[in-house]
Amino acid sequence: MQSTPHPFAALSPARVVAAIESLGFWLPGEPFTLNSYENRVFLLHDDEGRRWVAKFYRPARWSDAQIQEEHDFLDELAEEGVAVAPPWRDEAGRSLHHAEGFRLALFPQLSGQAPELENPSHLFALGELIGAVHAIGERAGFRQRVRLDLDGMVREAQQRVLTAPWLDRRQRQAYERISEALHGALQAHAWAPHQEIRVQGDCHIGNLLGRDDAFSLVDFDDAMMAPAVQDLWMFLTAEHEAEWHMQLSEVLEGYEQHREFERRELTLIEPLRTLRLMRHSAWLVARWDDPAFPPAFPWVADAGYWDSHIRQLEQQRLALGRTPRWLA
Repeated sequence: MQSTPHPFAALSPARVVAAIESLGFWLPGEPFTLNSYENRVFLLHDDEGRRWVAKFYRPARWSDAQIQEEHDFLDELAEEGVAVAPPWRDEAGRSLHHAEGFRLALFPQLSGQAPELENPSHLFALGELIGAVHAIGERAGFRQRVRLDLDGMVREAQQRVLTAPWLDRRQRQAYERISEALHGALQAHAWAPHQEIRVQGDCHIGNLLGRDDAFSLVDFDDAMMAPAVQDLWMFLTAEHEAEWHMQLSEVLEGYEQHREFERRELTLIEPLRTLRLMRHSAWLVARWDDPAFPPAFPWVADAGYWDSHIRQLEQQRLALGRTPRWLA
């Protein structure tokens, strides 16, 4: 029996154009597909020369209400002068649109390059940008978006990976053992709900665009309630202690132009790194029926990938037991 085609398989270029033109735009050229896997994202320009990014949301991932909270948060940030791309709204004020069987939104294109994380002025600017986001993010809470839940998300990732068909018996046993150990170790790092604010949620350098010392933050698809450090820890990439402390110092100096940072949250860096590693592999397993994934991530079906992933998790178990770098 033939499996049901994935919904994104029906998103042809003609369908993309028809969906966008149904909103009142006219496209003189074909949209350009951008590098995105969770959703489908296209760069386009209209007949007035304006450049847009069109996001077609993955079916069944978020509810309309959750997506609307993402959009409303972006509007709130933009109104306060924070460098983000708020969604386009039609004459009725709608930012989430339904066309050709998909949900979509349009955002003005923001140009620029990714920051250099060894550049002190870039780090200061990134900290300042995230501090501005969080100063507004702490004014209220999301009602519909998810919260960062260490316990639940680790359990979900673990269960998803254990369904993967590519792990042999040895790997399955090793993964189950290390994931259980990590789940136990992470229980000591839980935080109280009052420590959570609205954050971008997936703050890697691919979501930051700019030049010189001015950057914009894009893609709030993973916006959530979480501790502030969730949007900062991925900037701290240096291997050597002196360079790592330089990165931390510059980021926090910029951040505290807008909002005080609670240093105790730095103890969450390794737990959050652990969670991200586990969720990434689980995400690949969960999305394997999407036709874009097998050709983009062919190594997931290779035994070597899972051996490497298990070793990474073993290293994270050791990292969780070490003295935090900011105290070293």
